Amino acid sequence: MSTVQPGNGYEMDVEWSLRSLTGPVDSHPLPSSAPLGSWMMTSLQISAWNPESLLFPCRVCTRVFHDGCLRRMGYIQGDSAAEVTEMAHTETGWSCHYCDNLNLLLTEEEMYSLTETFQQCKVIPDCSLTLEDFLRYRHQAAKRGDSDRALSDEQEQQAARQFAAMDPEHRGHIEWSDFLSHESLLLLQQLRPQNSLLRLLTVKERERARATFLARGSGNTISEAECRWAQHSWFCKRLIEVPSCGVSSISHVGPLADSSPASSSGKSQDKPLLPAEHESRSVDWPTFLRENAVYILAARPNSAAIHLKPPG
Repeated sequence: MSTVQPGNGYEMDVEWSLRSLTGPVDSHPLPSSAPLGSWMMTSLQISAWNPESLLFPCRVCTRVFHDGCLRRMGYIQGDSAAEVTEMAHTETGWSCHYCDNLNLLLTEEEMYSLTETFQQCKVIPDCSLTLEDFLRYRHQAAKRGDSDRALSDEQEQQAARQFAAMDPEHRGHIEWSDFLSHESLLLLQQLRPQNSLLRLLTVKERERARATFLARGSGNTISEAECRWAQHSWFCKRLIEVPSCGVSSISHVGPLADSSPASSSGKSQDKPLLPAEHESRSVDWPTFLRENAVYILAARPNSAAIHLKPPG
């Protein structure tokens, strides 16, 4: 990753890069004949809703989009059309461009802080990062304001593991959008208490978390091991085909209950092993939701990358 001297032009590049991902898109409800919760983009100027259009329900929020709207807005293009269609009509589901972009969760002050960090660490926007780039950035970010402080060997190894989690296909680099999502999550963890992160969860996410808690526990608590399993399970984005592609059939996304057919294969491999002393800890529902909130948010993007790798 080449470096540049920060200046007015560089600051504009960073600002443009972030805004290009976070710029609002106006929308309004479809005509009354459309299914409840459906949306279209006003900039498309579509005069009538086509009942034969493919509908793409977001697995995070309540929005439902037309395939034509997504194509004209550029969110479905070229070879990605088949992939998006497949994901949207599977057990895993698809998140819309609002929910897919974790950078939108930041306030203006938090965005300014992140932009300032990128400027000082000479990160070039819209460029992919290699492991060397990522580790260099993490060292520079750690030393901000204290020239004697940098990553320890253990912290560097942890950063390398996080890079690997964001590069599941072993391509040797991570995309800018995945890097930006990861840094946005780290900033949220650093600046906001857990109760504040809870308020970012949607109704769908809370309901799925509650179903997972009840499926894994016995009574009003679950073990520490089951809580850790849940943290890892948010990132199991297997494409499991469902019998129907109707909106009503896409109701479960996220961690799969024991009774689900899709949970039978590979579940034991997804469950992290914990020391015996941690398994004795009991976790109630409020604690479970607080400790899982940031990982639930991290699982929103459609990318296969794990934007915040849980411990264990």
